[in-house]
Amino acid sequence: MSDDKKDEELSAFEAAIKNNLAPIYHLLEDEKVSEILINGPHEIFIETGGKMVATKAEFPDEDALRAAVNAIAQSVNRRITDDEPRLDARLPDGSRIHAVLPPMSRKGTTVAIRKFFKSDMTFKKYVQLGAITVDGANFLDACMRLGKNILVSGGTGSGKTTLLGLLTARIPPGQRLIVIEDSTELKVDYEHVVFFETRMADDLGTSEVSIRDLVISSLRLRPDRIIVGEVRGSEALELIQAMNTGHKGCMGTVHANAASESLTRLQALAQGGDAKVSETALVMQIASAVDIIVQVSRYADGSRRIASITEVTGLDEKGRYKYMDVFRMSRMTKRPDGSLDGILEPVNVPTFMSEIEDNQIPVSRSLFKKKAA
Repeated sequence: MSDDKKDEELSAFEAAIKNNLAPIYHLLEDEKVSEILINGPHEIFIETGGKMVATKAEFPDEDALRAAVNAIAQSVNRRITDDEPRLDARLPDGSRIHAVLPPMSRKGTTVAIRKFFKSDMTFKKYVQLGAITVDGANFLDACMRLGKNILVSGGTGSGKTTLLGLLTARIPPGQRLIVIEDSTELKVDYEHVVFFETRMADDLGTSEVSIRDLVISSLRLRPDRIIVGEVRGSEALELIQAMNTGHKGCMGTVHANAASESLTRLQALAQGGDAKVSETALVMQIASAVDIIVQVSRYADGSRRIASITEVTGLDEKGRYKYMDVFRMSRMTKRPDGSLDGILEPVNVPTFMSEIEDNQIPVSRSLFKKKAA
């Protein structure tokens, strides 16, 4: 798409926003607001600083809110009607919008707008924010240099995409990266990188290009590393197979609340594909494909931190995934100001410690202290 066409789309979107979303326009402009949640015309919440907050903003009535959603849909060449009461779209500024109309939504038209921010986050800032320790960052840096396949796991809004972007910045030079996303969010500062973005189906339900389609295409484009912004469908199988066929250092994010749930989640997604792979064979492939799981969490004080860095060590005698925490968040205590005090501690020596030493990567074996669970 030409720059002129992009500017034209953005102008149409901005006009629709100002004309139809006036009651929440100040929230859209506020950089501290990351998400706007509209539960009918008279109930609007925002997420700011990692916490959900009620606002006094409201629309005059349901008709005004519905008209606003219709206008936004039209500005991005989509539609939402009684026959098609759901809208899922990427807006020209990179934000995502999802809407559901009544009577499915009982309080009135329900909308979630997740704003897109161009992050200037670095590992140094990530450490300063307390999201990870220096030792944890150095260990992840070693994993990137060694080409370990990494799964970033976490709940909605936990910071998975932010961490994935930081990890891509630590890939050694001289490689070809292919980045696949639903909508472009990852900021990748790298010499040789190809960006792919999915395309939604048109009004006739055709012309869709899925993440799975793009993963399959990427395998034929000589990638060194494949990075999937969010693994949420049958493309999981292709990514697992890529990890097992010489593509070292592949990465992706997955929705899971604990490292021990992430591979089960990945397995369930892979089983949704049309390939005929037995469960036993799939479990074996996953166990050999994923090396490291980084669990990120959003805590009660609104902070987003790495909760654990876990190595996948294979399967046990019953064919279940085996995990070993290399780093784990300590017990957290509440400070007087309500924030939580905790630190990501080294707890076990990774099984590939000799590989780190052989490559003269500055991560010391003495760093790791085995502690009681």
